[in-house]
Amino acid sequence: MFNDTIAAISTPLGEGGIGIIRLSGPAAVEIAGKIFRAKRGEWADAAGSSLIYGHVFDCDGRVVDEVLLGYMKAPRTYTREDVIEFNCHGGMSPLKKILELTLAAGARLARPGEFSLRAFLNGRMDLVQAEAVIDIIRAKTENGLKLAASQLKGDLSNKIVILQDNLLGLLAQVEANLDFPDEALEERNLADLLRASGEIHGELKALIKGAEAGKIYREGISTIIIGRPNVGKSSLLNALLRENRAIVTDIPGTTRDVIEEIINIGGIPLKIIDTAGLHETENIIEKIGIKKTRESIEKAGLALLVLDASSELTGEDLAVIDTVKDRQAIFIINKADLAEKKINEKAVAAVASGRPLLWLSAREGTGLEQLEKTIFDSVMSGCVTDADTVLVTNTRHKQALEKASTHLEDALAGIKRNVSVDMAAIDIRAAWEALGEITGSTVTEDLLDRIFTDFCIGK
Repeated sequence: MFNDTIAAISTPLGEGGIGIIRLSGPAAVEIAGKIFRAKRGEWADAAGSSLIYGHVFDCDGRVVDEVLLGYMKAPRTYTREDVIEFNCHGGMSPLKKILELTLAAGARLARPGEFSLRAFLNGRMDLVQAEAVIDIIRAKTENGLKLAASQLKGDLSNKIVILQDNLLGLLAQVEANLDFPDEALEERNLADLLRASGEIHGELKALIKGAEAGKIYREGISTIIIGRPNVGKSSLLNALLRENRAIVTDIPGTTRDVIEEIINIGGIPLKIIDTAGLHETENIIEKIGIKKTRESIEKAGLALLVLDASSELTGEDLAVIDTVKDRQAIFIINKADLAEKKINEKAVAAVASGRPLLWLSAREGTGLEQLEKTIFDSVMSGCVTDADTVLVTNTRHKQALEKASTHLEDALAGIKRNVSVDMAAIDIRAAWEALGEITGSTVTEDLLDRIFTDFCIGK
């Protein structure tokens, strides 16, 4: 489907043991032959999957690098085109030089995601599988990786194809009555249509319900640590990370900027944000930090609100609590290891308003496991977590499922009201097309551009 040959660096720029320059297209072998010489004999007629030792030469015949050339013949390649991969020494200079030589020899620089786009357009994978490639690259936890691998394998695609087939069967039942548009459906036919429509609609709803959990496993959730100064926010961050990431002192206001780290809790990637303590101050630097804290609170999906066991609730504590009055939060009484505790647990429970309340010692590490379990339960509350459930992880997929569900609901309502069957057929076909947007069977060029431009160059 393509007349030209593309090239790109497929490994991250920087120093490393190996760097890879990838070519794909009808002239890949010819272009490689202009700059590569095998150590022993000719290589263009080698077997379809070969790794060949040799050197890359520039236009003056000077050796650029010692490489292993990966040679893969169409159609048994990632793109179903001829593919060449130069495995050279990792580093900016050899990678850029070899890429420049391939471009000078006739290749074109690949656009973001163009290798995967060609794989999709050449039938190597559907759109769900293509998007799973980037999800695998960006996976932050093992569970996120498993979900992406499941979609790359085709688990979600197979589910969507089955639903589309069922919709086509439903459409055939409806269209069988189009020859008699003025006659009402027989009671038996009506019951069969309603039952079949209800089953398909139920499966769509189950996928939509599971999408929230899928999105969390894929993208994680932003979790902010807040409290007044010197209650142990940075100590809690360090305890959760199991390392000393933030500076901890007895001086209030030590943290003056937002610190972000990713941690894995039960397979969920949590972006933990340590913030400046919320309080009144005339210090210009602290004011900037507090402003950033308030901005982060607005964006966070979960707040860890830290209180000090060694003192009673203060006005500053209550002001902090007020910032999360309508938000999901876990209340943490820190410094539980102290012999003398002044805080009133009942007073804290009252302002927590039914939200989780835990005792913890960030310094000693006691209570951390319970906190992590509480975080997981809070984040996943109401989400489908059955290991056997096919989870939707992509917002685009969820929107297409919701669109299909709405069209099917309209068809069901029309059938129940004895609306003309051709109207119901239009809604059922629209539902089928909406599902096709997920796998790519009914995708538009504009949508492809939006999806693949989000990929990295070289994939």
